[in-house]
Amino acid sequence: MKIEGKFILKVAGTLTAICLVVAALLGGVDAITRDRIYEINNANTIQALRAVATTADEFPIIDVKDNMTEAAAAQGAKLTEAYAVKAGGEQIGYAFKIVASGSQGDIEMIVGLDADNAVTGVSIVDNKETSGIGSRVMENEALPSGVGVLDQFIGMSGAGSLSVGGNVEAITGATVSSKGVTKGVNAALAVAEALG
Repeated sequence: MKIEGKFILKVAGTLTAICLVVAALLGGVDAITRDRIYEINNANTIQALRAVATTADEFPIIDVKDNMTEAAAAQGAKLTEAYAVKAGGEQIGYAFKIVASGSQGDIEMIVGLDADNAVTGVSIVDNKETSGIGSRVMENEALPSGVGVLDQFIGMSGAGSLSVGGNVEAITGATVSSKGVTKGVNAALAVAEALG
């Protein structure tokens, strides 16, 4: 059976028209939602910054340099934003927005550090972890010791020195999510060390 050229052109034209309509619709949805998504992410970031640096009153952005991104990458995570943490005009530490892999996708977190590069807090900005399993880590569920899984990092220091099963406890059933957060904290510590 021979297919005529007119038929092929008709099918190709129809598919092209469908693709153009779908692309226009997707572009319209993006234009409508882009600003709102940015606002939500920015509000979550501000909330997370305040959670990890409770005594701070300002968080000026620091330019991310190559040595900082390389330090984070060496710990298996990605640095996306860096902040000075200030109180009363004096710098009292740093906060870094870090992205690390979890069990179901990326975990975006803010890690706060004091002037001695010890962790002041970890707060989750966004994640895709499984509800009821990995989400238990994101929600800072208490470990058997009674300390929250994210709170256990407070006071820890030394890039690359933190490990699940070593000095970091995992939530039972959520080991991969716990490891993702641990990578993020190690990356933040490495970035602070790269800053000197």
